[in-house]
Amino acid sequence: MRLFDETNKTYGYINKNIPVLSMAILPEYRGQGLGTVLLNEMIDKAKQSDYISLSLSVDPKNPALRLYERDGFVKVGVNGTSWDMVKKL
Repeated sequence: MRLFDETNKTYGYINKNIPVLSMAILPEYRGQGLGTVLLNEMIDKAKQSDYISLSLSVDPKNPALRLYERDGFVKVGVNGTSWDMVKKL
């Protein structure tokens, strides 16, 4: 989770008050529920830090898209070939 601003935007950037979430699971550990655990921990940390939303960017062909949608992230835009998504906390 990282905050950006207008001078250093990145994929998934919504505004300076919404942290952008970025995470990865090594291929040999995928499909074991670790992404769900990591995502839930990050959401909990964001809530504890009093953020009202989290954003991220994902390629719609990425299987992780299902994880994000299942957890309440919704598509709010397209940046190149990636979707910008937001979850209200």
